[in-house]
Formats: sequence, C-alpha cells, structure tokens
Amino acid sequence: MRGGGRVTGGTVRLLTAAVFALAGLIFVTSFNTAKGTNIRTDASMLKLSDLIQQRSTKNADLDESTGAVRDDVDALARRDDGSTKAEDLKLAALEKVAGTAKVSGPALTVTLNDAPPNAQAAPGYPEPQANDLVIHQQDLQAVVNALWRGGARGIQVMDQRLISTSAVRCVGNTLILQGRVYSPPYKVTAVGDRGVLKKALAASPAIQNYQLYVKAYGLGWKVDEREAVTLPGYSGTVDLHYAKPVQ
Repeated sequence: MRGGGRVTGGTVRLLTAAVFALAGLIFVTSFNTAKGTNIRTDASMLKLSDLIQQRSTKNADLDESTGAVRDDVDALARRDDGSTKAEDLKLAALEKVAGTAKVSGPALTVTLNDAPPNAQAAPGYPEPQANDLVIHQQDLQAVVNALWRGGARGIQVMDQRLISTSAVRCVGNTLILQGRVYSPPYKVTAVGDRGVLKKALAASPAIQNYQLYVKAYGLGWKVDEREAVTLPGYSGTVDLHYAKPVQ
C-alpha cells in the first residue's frame, strides 16, 4: 500500500509561484502573437480566400511580364538565327500546335454556371443536394475534351490558352488553372469548324449527363457561335515540374 505525503506551506508557495509564472508566459506569448490585436476575431487576420486571390493576381502579372519577355526573345531569335524560310515555316507550324502562337477564326464559346441560389427541382426530379447545384471539374473537362475531339485548333478557358500540359482543376467552387483562380461562370472558347464542334459537344456522354442537371436543377449552359475570334498564344512557363525523391 502506497503511503501519502503531506503538502507543506513551502510547497504550496512554490506551486503558486509556478502557476503565476506560467500565466505570465502565456500572456506574453499571446501578446507577441497578436501584436496587440484581438486574436479571437478574424478582423486582424488575412482570410485564406484573400490570400489566394492576391497570389492569383500576382501570377497574372507575372504571366504578362513573362509573355512580353518571351516575345522579345523570340523576335531576337528570328532576327539572328540564320534559319532558312522553310525552317521558319516549320517553326511557325510547331508553335501553332504547341499553343504558343495566336490562332484566329470562327469559334464557339461554351458558358457553364452554377444553379441559382434558390434553385428548385423541376417536376419529376428529386430535391437537389448541394453538389447537384455547382459546376464540377469533370464538367469543365468534358467540355474541353469534346472540343478537342471536334478538331479545335485552339482552346481558351477564361482568359488563358490551353496547351498540352494544362490541367483544368477545381477546388471547391473555384477553378485553378495554371496558377490562377477563377469563379463561375466559366467560359470555354474554341476556334474551329463550329458545326463539327457543336456535334462533338452533343455526342459527349458526360455532357449529355450534365444536360440532365441543367434540365432538373437549372445549371447554366450556353453555347454561342462567334464569327471571328483571336486566341492569344500561351505565355506562361513550359518547363515541367515534378517531384524528386529525397536522397
């Protein structure tokens, strides 16, 4: 059987001093963390959405400056490379395929949007869940893939040209494309034969499924024919980034 020990007056005073010292340390740490602000509110803290938007704007500015520098480099290269006319034509053809050159012609613009905030199910359909009322990554991917199958010579999502390494990704209710963030409505523009492009959209099983939600819950879907559109060339980095094992 374990024996009990008495707590002396000196021990009590020592414990009391330790408690006050700890309380003082917590107060000082809290003050330094908050820098004199109220850390129990969000007023003094930058919201994650604001930070994402700031980074997106910065990325847009960097893309613009990178594009301008690339244009200067390309101009100097063409002036000083000593290539033949045939080689220049081959290079121009490769740039078109790569998506780094402008492309012009008749086009389709597909617009997808979330359902209205007060959306109700159409007669004969079950009441919608939250996921039924918003655009998903697979919806945008279905449109892009259908337009490529329809022979699009170039595709732009929002204000960015797609290339072979472009990834259309959605996080929550936002689109993240090449380092920039967008909110619905989402616009996808493709230059090509408009009749063939429309047939490709109509033939896509994924888009046919999306149309059911358009009918049932009012998701946005609009296809506009455009006489003449010029899509800018892709101006971002073309370097591939990939994970490397830790040595």
